[in-house]
Amino acid sequence: MTAEHTPRMRSAASLNGLVLSGGASTRMGRDKALLDHAGTPQLSATFQLLARHVHACFISLRKDQVGEPLRAQFPGLIDAHEGIGPAAGLLAAHRAHPATAWLVLACDLPLLDDATLAALVQARDGQHVAVAYRSAYDDLPEPLCALWEPAALERLETQVCAGRHGLREVLRLADVRLLPAPANGALDNINTPEERERLLRGRGWDQ
Repeated sequence: MTAEHTPRMRSAASLNGLVLSGGASTRMGRDKALLDHAGTPQLSATFQLLARHVHACFISLRKDQVGEPLRAQFPGLIDAHEGIGPAAGLLAAHRAHPATAWLVLACDLPLLDDATLAALVQARDGQHVAVAYRSAYDDLPEPLCALWEPAALERLETQVCAGRHGLREVLRLADVRLLPAPANGALDNINTPEERERLLRGRGWDQ
């Protein structure tokens, strides 16, 4: 095997998509996946966007969300862990398809667009265990709009087994390709009603 062939082989894992929808939405006061986004539930809009960039697309959800009508419309992967935040969704995806890379999105990124996701996919070079954007706020990797190779998810599993479930810790310590933060605010998320109101007002959207 020549060195020039190594990157291509290391990036040969197929790419699936995962929308994280298992959060409790405590600060919002209602399920963020069900929030209206230009006439479409936020979860539906995010799933449709992500599906255009991957081989197959899934949502992550908790066991008690299995019967929720909107989530029931999509292929789902049920969290196997409780109380570890979004790491549970990534681990469920990795265990279901351990040889697959995952383009992972939070479901509360209403400004996310195709160009932002396409840049992550195009930056995949087979030499890094993940591709992520730098945060516009603290310059650290953004783990909830990122491309995770199987090797990065294996590191996450090891870390969780050691009692640590922070996604950023994995990306900070791993060989990650970091892209500049999008200039259009595509990674701005909404955690509270006030944040959502400001975003809607700034974009001229109806609630």
